[in-house]
Amino acid sequence: MDQGNTAFILLAAALVLLMTPGLAFFYGGLVKAKSVISMMMLSFGALGLIGVLWVIYGYAIAFPGAEGTLAPWSIDWSAIGLTSLLETPDGAAYPPLAFVAFQATFAIITVALVSGAIADRAKFGSWLIFAAIWATVVYFPVASWVFNFGLAEDGSFAYGGWITHGLQDVFGLGAIDFAGGTAVHINAGAAALALALVLGKRVGFQKGVHVPHNPPFVLLGAGLLWFGWFGFNAGSELAADGTAALAFVNTIAAPAAALLAWLIVEKIKDGKPTSVGAASGAVAGLVAITPACASLTPIWAIVLGLIAGAVCALAIELKFKLRFDDSLDVVGIHLVGGLIGTLYLGFFATGTGLFTGGDGTQLLVQAIAAFSVLIYSFVLAYAIGFAIEKTIGFRVKNEDEIAGIDTVVHGEEGYVLAETRA
Repeated sequence: MDQGNTAFILLAAALVLLMTPGLAFFYGGLVKAKSVISMMMLSFGALGLIGVLWVIYGYAIAFPGAEGTLAPWSIDWSAIGLTSLLETPDGAAYPPLAFVAFQATFAIITVALVSGAIADRAKFGSWLIFAAIWATVVYFPVASWVFNFGLAEDGSFAYGGWITHGLQDVFGLGAIDFAGGTAVHINAGAAALALALVLGKRVGFQKGVHVPHNPPFVLLGAGLLWFGWFGFNAGSELAADGTAALAFVNTIAAPAAALLAWLIVEKIKDGKPTSVGAASGAVAGLVAITPACASLTPIWAIVLGLIAGAVCALAIELKFKLRFDDSLDVVGIHLVGGLIGTLYLGFFATGTGLFTGGDGTQLLVQAIAAFSVLIYSFVLAYAIGFAIEKTIGFRVKNEDEIAGIDTVVHGEEGYVLAETRA
C-alpha cells in the first residue's frame, strides 16, 4: 500500500467535503435575509442524509465492480454497509475505504447543488425525501455509468461504466469525464431545471426583484468551493503524480479566466462588474474544467474558462426569457457550464479532440454522454418532484415565502440584532 497516495486521497476527500459548507455560504448569501437558514440547511441536510445512504447502499450501486461495469443499473450486494471493504487487499495502492470516502463527498455535493433552484420556497422535509429518492435512482447509477472501477471479462482493468468504457468498446474512444462534468454538474443542473418547473416561480418573480442579501457570504462560499475543488479535480487522479499536477494547474487557470470573462460581460452589459459576478464566474469556470482538467493543456484551459465565463454570464438571463425560476442559477452555471466543459473536450482534448489530432469521434461520444445524463436526470427528477408536490407538497405557502421561511420551517432567524424582552 502506498501511504503517500492514501494520504493524498484522504486529504482530497476532506477538501471536497468542505465544498458543501462552502456551497451553503454561496447559496445562503444569494437569497434574502429571512431565508438564509433555510437555504443553508438544504445543503447541510444533504450532507447528513447522503452521507448515511452512501454507507448503507449508495457505494454498492455506484461501484458494483466487474459485473456492473457496463450495466446501466446494478448493485454489488456484498458492498452493502461496506463490510466487504474493511480489509485492504494485498498489492492494493490504497485502502478501499479511502476511495469510498472520496466518492462519498461527490455524492453529497451533487445533491446539495440541486437545492439552489428551489431557494426561498421549498419545504425541508420534502427536500430530504426528494434528495433520498433522486440520489438512489439517479446519482448513484449515473456515478456508476462514469466512474465505476472493475475488471472487464478478459481480465483487463476497466475504468468507468458504459459512458466511458462502454462507449470505448463501440466507438474506439470513451467519453472523457475526469472529475464529474456529466455525473455531477450536468446531472445536478438537469435535476435543478426539473424542480424549478415543478415548484413554479417565486412570488413576484422578475428581473431585479430578488437580490443577494449578503455578497460577502457569496465570496466566502466561492472561495471555499474553489479551495475544495482542488481535491475534487486533482484528487480524481487518486495519486500524487503529474496528471494530478496538471489538473491542479488547470483548476487555477480556467476559473481565473472565467472570472475575468464574466466581469467583462457584466461591464459591457450592465455597466458595472459585481462581486457576485466574480464569484459566479469563478464557479462557472470550475464547473467547465471539471471533466476536462486532465485532458487539456493550460492554455486550452484558459480558453475554456473564457468561453464558460462569458456564456454562463449570458445563460443566467435565460430564466427571465423562458419564464422558469431557477433561483440561484444552477441551470445557467452548472448545466450550461457542464455542457460546455464536456463538449469542449470533443474539440480540444489532448490527442483526440477534433482540432488536436482527432477525427470527431471524441465529440460524438462526449455529446452522447452529456445528453444521456441530462435527459435521464431531468425526466426522473421531474417525476419525483411532481409526485412529492401532488402528495405531501413541496412548496411552502405564498404568505410564508413572502415573510421569509426561516422561522416557519426552522424556528430560527439568520440575524438576531437585538433581544426583545417582555
